Amino acid sequence: MPKTITFNELRRLKDSLPDGSMHKIADKLNTTVQTVRNYFGGVNYDFGKNCGVHIEPGPDGGIVVLDDPTIYDMAIAILKEQENEQSPTAH
Repeated sequence: MPKTITFNELRRLKDSLPDGSMHKIADKLNTTVQTVRNYFGGVNYDFGKNCGVHIEPGPDGGIVVLDDPTIYDMAIAILKEQENEQSPTAH
């Protein structure tokens, strides 16, 4: 099911990912790192593919429709994993 967010939200997600996340996502999906970067707004199609990201002009950087939210969901999971590692454990 497609997911709709703003372009700035997508960029904030990308910018908040820890180092190596693009490679981790690409490895899990058996695709190129550049394809993952293109998903987050990159435009290098010589070394990566278009991932079904459609950007329309509008407020907050425009509206982005993600045909397949798999990469988005993986990025959110990485951030949640990072938060869990950084939060103190209750005893």
